Amino acid sequence: MTLRSVTYKRLIKPVLFHFSPDKAHAFTIRTLSIAGRIPGFARTTRRVSVRRHPELEFEWSGMHFSSPVGLGAGLDKNGQIVNMMRSLGFGFTEVGSVTAEAFKGNARPWFYRLPQTQSLVVHVGLANHGIRRIIQRLEALPRTVQKKYPTILSVARTNSQHTAETKQGIADYVHSVAIAQQSAAVQMIEINISCPNAFGGETFTTPQLLDQLLIAIDEVSVTKPLLIKMPADLTWPQTKALLTVASTHAVTGITFANLTKNREVIDFKEPLPKEVQGGLSGVPTRELSTNLLHKTAQAYGDRFVLIGLGGVFSAKDAYDKITRGAQFVELVTSLIIEGPQVVEEINAGLVDLLHRDGFTHISEAIGSKVTKTSR
Repeated sequence: MTLRSVTYKRLIKPVLFHFSPDKAHAFTIRTLSIAGRIPGFARTTRRVSVRRHPELEFEWSGMHFSSPVGLGAGLDKNGQIVNMMRSLGFGFTEVGSVTAEAFKGNARPWFYRLPQTQSLVVHVGLANHGIRRIIQRLEALPRTVQKKYPTILSVARTNSQHTAETKQGIADYVHSVAIAQQSAAVQMIEINISCPNAFGGETFTTPQLLDQLLIAIDEVSVTKPLLIKMPADLTWPQTKALLTVASTHAVTGITFANLTKNREVIDFKEPLPKEVQGGLSGVPTRELSTNLLHKTAQAYGDRFVLIGLGGVFSAKDAYDKITRGAQFVELVTSLIIEGPQVVEEINAGLVDLLHRDGFTHISEAIGSKVTKTSR
């Protein structure tokens, strides 16, 4: 255990976990946002805390990544701490999910901790400041950050009864995608069709409706990598049907996966009151997401770039997703439970695993455990 790990777990974490998760989250975002605006603070933090790992660096789609490990959507909903996340060693950040209109979210509490299960119960309901305000915030970041640190903007439909209707929901998505396409501060766009806590549910997780949505998005003529964030709880045939639709459109990549709602199959290490609402993150999603991305890599080969999200707490977790087809991995819950040092620990551990297996660069490990099959 490193000094930074001990410091977080014995000093910082007990203080944060003394407060409700909602208050701790708000405090963390506010503190990091203020710190990121102090001239030179983020740059100095990065120099002190982050090592360069040439084995993990790569270029993709005109962007430079210092690591394949990124921050997943859900923590920095409003693009307030992008600069500070770079200083922790992340290779990229995903902001959001954002919607066309600002929304205050579901009734609180939004979060419930399950530290022994290594999970959070999340019931936010797409709270965010609205895409225009968030884009303005991203465009105010230092130019060096915008050019050297890729940002994915996760786009969802506004959480309201009005947009639960198919036509209005599609128009809502398209509005946000068009705005994101125009901003130089956004390098990739992700279409979140799988938020489990929104009004009307996961509307576009049927092939027919997903096709309608993507036909409309195709008309925007997106020139940036376009991703789709998939649900965790669909069967493989259901998932494959959606992937088949996606493969006929200008979709670059797939993110596996969002929160799981299926509590019956989870090995809980502590009680979870029935009245606590929301989907579960972290370890309960690990196997689900890894299996889905592995099957996708087998069936679709190089058609999609894959992002593995769910239960990444260690270098081994990240490496397992990478060798099973993920070009990128994301984490959120481990950052909260293990602390900010987990990012650098995973990066360093990935290098060790590459060397153990005789690889000299991360690109050699991607999909190394995948046997391609026909669709």
